[in-house]
Amino acid sequence: MSLPDNTSSAGDVGSPSQAIIEAVAAQEGVDVTDIEPPDYAPLYTVVNPEALDELFRTATGSPETVRVVFEYAGYDIVVYGDGSVEVDRASPSTDSVSDPIDD
Repeated sequence: MSLPDNTSSAGDVGSPSQAIIEAVAAQEGVDVTDIEPPDYAPLYTVVNPEALDELFRTATGSPETVRVVFEYAGYDIVVYGDGSVEVDRASPSTDSVSDPIDD
């Protein structure tokens, strides 16, 4: 069974954070090395990549119950407990939080 075009498996690339970058690059039609400033904000402006990777390395319970959802680079990102990543074009919404994390 193949994955849909907007889904990537973290098992294929090593970590959910890397799978996110690769999936966004695929959606944008650019090389993964092009997902960098100034054209794209660093992933850490919206989520802590190390914490995300650690969460899915150490998640307990069934993979179906673990999921992280956020917006990055104009896409709605969903990371599932099995390591798969879904990337869909974000729809305009007035009730979502889209401000970057301030350190």
